[in-house]
Amino acid sequence: MDLILKTLFYLSLCAGVQCVHQVSWLPCQFIDERVSLNSEGHVETQHVNRQALLQFGQKGDAPVYPDALTFLITGSKLDLRRYLEGEEAEQMECELRRYSTQGIHVRWPVQAAHEYNRWFTCTLKHTKGLFTVTAFLRHPSDQPPSGEEDYRSWPAIEDREILTTTVAMVTKTKSPSVKAGLGSEQKLHFQFAVDHKGPDFTLEWYWQHRGERVKLFSHNSRTGQTQGSGVGMRSLAGGDASLSIPFTKMSNEGTYACSVAVNPLFIKMDISLHIEVAPRVSLNIGPTLSLLEGGEQKVVCDAESYYPLDVEIVWYVQDPSAAGQRVGAPLPKVLENVLLSSHRHNTDMTYSLSAFFYLKASLKDSGRQFTCSVSHRSLRVPIKKNFILTVEEPSSWMFYLAVCFILFALLFVLKKMLPRLLRARRRFVQKPY
Repeated sequence: MDLILKTLFYLSLCAGVQCVHQVSWLPCQFIDERVSLNSEGHVETQHVNRQALLQFGQKGDAPVYPDALTFLITGSKLDLRRYLEGEEAEQMECELRRYSTQGIHVRWPVQAAHEYNRWFTCTLKHTKGLFTVTAFLRHPSDQPPSGEEDYRSWPAIEDREILTTTVAMVTKTKSPSVKAGLGSEQKLHFQFAVDHKGPDFTLEWYWQHRGERVKLFSHNSRTGQTQGSGVGMRSLAGGDASLSIPFTKMSNEGTYACSVAVNPLFIKMDISLHIEVAPRVSLNIGPTLSLLEGGEQKVVCDAESYYPLDVEIVWYVQDPSAAGQRVGAPLPKVLENVLLSSHRHNTDMTYSLSAFFYLKASLKDSGRQFTCSVSHRSLRVPIKKNFILTVEEPSSWMFYLAVCFILFALLFVLKKMLPRLLRARRRFVQKPY
């Protein structure tokens, strides 16, 4: 059935319906639950993946695919498709789940006088992580709650059943995962909307990291009590509960959880904030290195002040004939004799690492290019630093040195002999014949 639903979906796109706010239905995964008691009396939950359709329309509309379980979303104050920013429908991942109110019945303001509700959640995620939207779907029912945990006796849902629902509440974040540099200003986006005016809600922001949990902000609309900071009260009145971080520090890294409760509904969205600092890369030598054949030099590539810890440093060597060629050039070879230092933990909580090797000069290596490549999650492409090796024969140096020595010796001898020669010449000139 999954293949049939996807085929129908892509055929509808090919027919010219491209954007989510125009699409009349979406394929979804319905994560159903089968709850039972084990031999020890403990509750066990088995999750069952079922194929379903999320269809937009009016009450009484025929299902797009009659053999599929259909969640029909009818009109309300909230249009779920407006929260999807016109993205293409094939970039959405749709998941449906039952929602338990723990057997408690709270009359929803827009429902009929003698109605009860069964609740479901619908989560739509962008495949590239651009946003996450979760909606509460209200399905009217004439069956009153049992008064005990409703998940213990979920009503069965048949494969071809049509569940007519309306959107009661929507939450959205445009920043499910955030990468931030030190000192930057960040805004963790979170918004919500309810299908009736003046709802009583409680909203909270928490920061969590490595077992630590700190409340950053809370607001109760019924009492008007507010604690903490980071959320603008004017924007909150319009449903924008985004949290501002004016100056990002290492201590800000972690998971930020925003929860909103409108009785009997409760939802929490997690937003991950990752600190990333790009490494500074340098070599201990200049762009060229000249050595005599047989000479040795320690060559060091330093990657400094990066975060988080994972970094990769690789040394390559390339023949002079291949350097500069773009087409048909052999790939650089990875140096095998490279050693790594231990990670150095800096005072600002960043890290540093060195990769070094001992270069023994050989004439066959003269003209070769050596490249240090540093990769890190903060970099789109690796940082590369290189130098060219020049190797000269020791004999040529000895020859030049010998010539210079001979010339110096001749000059020294001439300097000593010249006065004597001049005196002898004068005596010879003055002698009478």
